[in-house]
Amino acid sequence: MKIAVIGCGYLGAVHAAAMASLGYETIGVDVDEAKIERLRRGEPPFFEPGLPELLRAGVDAGTLRFTTDVAEAAGSDVVFVAVGTPQRAGSDAADLTYVDAAVESLLPHLAAGTLVAGKSTVPVGTAQRLADLIAPTGATLAWNPEFLREGFAVEDTLAPDRLVYGVADGDDAAVAALDAVYARILERGTDRLVVNYATAELVKVSANAFLATKISFINAMAELSESVGADVTQLADAIGLDARIGRRFLNAGLGFGGGCLPKDIRAFQARADELGHGETLGFLREVDRINLRRRDRMVALIERELERVGGDRVAMLGLAFKPNSDDVRDSPALDVSRRLQEGGRVVRAYDPEARETALRVVPGLEIVTSVADAVCGADVLALGTEWQEFRDLDPAALAGITDARVVVDGRNALDAAAWSAAGFRVIGLGRPEVAAA
Repeated sequence: MKIAVIGCGYLGAVHAAAMASLGYETIGVDVDEAKIERLRRGEPPFFEPGLPELLRAGVDAGTLRFTTDVAEAAGSDVVFVAVGTPQRAGSDAADLTYVDAAVESLLPHLAAGTLVAGKSTVPVGTAQRLADLIAPTGATLAWNPEFLREGFAVEDTLAPDRLVYGVADGDDAAVAALDAVYARILERGTDRLVVNYATAELVKVSANAFLATKISFINAMAELSESVGADVTQLADAIGLDARIGRRFLNAGLGFGGGCLPKDIRAFQARADELGHGETLGFLREVDRINLRRRDRMVALIERELERVGGDRVAMLGLAFKPNSDDVRDSPALDVSRRLQEGGRVVRAYDPEARETALRVVPGLEIVTSVADAVCGADVLALGTEWQEFRDLDPAALAGITDARVVVDGRNALDAAAWSAAGFRVIGLGRPEVAAA
């Protein structure tokens, strides 16, 4: 079986490497020549645990190659479309420019028997439009949404919790083709659902909308907890024991960011507006507002503490939107750092992986190469991303290299008792302040 993957960004590069690891002759196609050159050398253009090894294995074995020429995808049995669908400039809607361009570029190279499988997250109704565009070539379309978590993308591709096939009514050939692609995964008993196009398009955005709602719910409880003196972490533990609710995604803090949840809930709301069902998903606007208010709260807490100690220097630990990633798209930690800097504060930041990506977004931000460099001379410490490196810090050792004696924990991830014992005041989001011992 020959497989092509159009788009070699985060989704496409991982998918191509995974397909090659399953033994398929795989080609990745992208218009970015610099990106393709890196991938040809087996070097991922972004940080993702496990991906470098997977890429190098495929490239070295000759089962994986990359090109900028879409014509080289001709003759593939299955062509996956894995390009980005960012938020459209000046709008909440998804920008389908890259999806449309990818499919149009494929048209001259498609033939009867080829299956085009969309993996990009698109507004409902897109698949049917693209299927009609592809039909004259004799090729067919399926929609096969992805459910990758950054930091776990390789695992989620090779050992997913479910596979969803969106196909035209009665298109057994498309189902058979995808079953062949995922044969080794299905052999392990992975759940597989065959649905129509619209359902497949709704699966990813519905899942992201639900997760975003759950996160914003607990952050709303954090706002209330701060007012009444409750501890939102203990609250989450208590309600999370209810099997109907569960504890996952009930961690209050700075909120969500990244390239999926924020833009997906906005695009979902925008599409509902277009379909005349804006009120149906109107709650997502409040979900978004709650999420963004957590950043406001973090900035306000840091500013308050700077005024309290009469200083202006902040050590920001973490810039990526989540640990095990260098992605700073809509990153709460980077946004807080930028706002503080624009407000005249001196920010020194450190992130294990996101230095280069952060500097592309905020070129003037001072980003150092270690925790020690970040905290030296700081008046206030702030945790923006819950990397394990930061969770494992020895606060007693830090106390010896910084005069700061307060830490604003934007992820409620630090051991407050240990930091208190080392002489730090610990301020969490939605938690009572812990005084220095």
